[in-house]
Amino acid sequence: MIEQTKALALIEATEARRADRRRFLTMAGGGAAALGGLALLSGCGDNNDSSSSMPPSSPTPSPTPAPTPTAVTDVDILNFALNLEYLEAQFYSYAVTGAGLPANQLTGSGVQGTVTGGRAVPFTDPVVQQYAREIAGDETAHVAFLRSAIASAGGQAVAQPAINIDGGMAGAFTAAARAAGVIGPADTFDPYASDENFLLGAFIFEDVGVTAYKGAAPLISNKTYLEAAAGILAAEAYHAGLVRTVLYRKGIANPSLKLIENAGKISDVRDAVDGADDLDQGIASPDGGVTSNIVPTDANGLAFSRNTGQVLNIVYLSKSMLSSGGFFPAGVNGTLRVSAAS
Repeated sequence: MIEQTKALALIEATEARRADRRRFLTMAGGGAAALGGLALLSGCGDNNDSSSSMPPSSPTPSPTPAPTPTAVTDVDILNFALNLEYLEAQFYSYAVTGAGLPANQLTGSGVQGTVTGGRAVPFTDPVVQQYAREIAGDETAHVAFLRSAIASAGGQAVAQPAINIDGGMAGAFTAAARAAGVIGPADTFDPYASDENFLLGAFIFEDVGVTAYKGAAPLISNKTYLEAAAGILAAEAYHAGLVRTVLYRKGIANPSLKLIENAGKISDVRDAVDGADDLDQGIASPDGGVTSNIVPTDANGLAFSRNTGQVLNIVYLSKSMLSSGGFFPAGVNGTLRVSAAS
């Protein structure tokens, strides 16, 4: 079972962030002023000392000591990205086909894990279904491409780590949705139950992927690999914009679904775990209105970045410095595997 005190602590941190945002917007005179105050950064979130909620089936991990600083290589960065692509590709593949990636795309260095959860979505909206198929194809191709790029760089691709994409009581999606307040503390969130749930599940991943690739870009020294990473970043940005657009359209057409509200809650919980600044944005204007906010940017029209520790804060569902949790119950493979102390 989830440790309820930790789940409640993260929910409280998220609620505090929402209250801070509302107070700031009131003082700043509305959404335009608030957006103008945003700046590019290396992190975002909340400084509260509360701990995270973890997937119910995962034991509470002990804090991880700070790693000894070492030089980060291009292969390290590409392997870090590969871990994230495994997660996205498996989610979309199962949602579209009911099956995961082929076995020959999962091997490599580190401990190879299995996928918990995942099943085909009974799509009723043909547009969402076609978009899901397209994104699944792209994410699967990203896995194959990164594995090839790492080999060409003289490195070894990491194996797929253990991944939790379950929507049941022991699922990482349920833990994330509870922490965000999308569902109650005893409810479950199944991203495979409907088109709308699938889109909210995709929303968790896509924005994180964009900010992760942008944050990694300055660390890549080889221009060939930098160009490749830029290509994946562009694809992920298209995916994120598509998911945000469809969520917004459905939310406007049917307010009772609370899609705009719930996307905002997911944005808030990402902010609550990954640092002190408040840059993550929902799909509607942060002034509390219903004006669209499809592209989350600062006053200069630029997207923000996350570093590797902040990315792991979100996928581990933790504010703490840990080496596992959430969607990666045994951690990611490679040298970049510890989340930040936020």
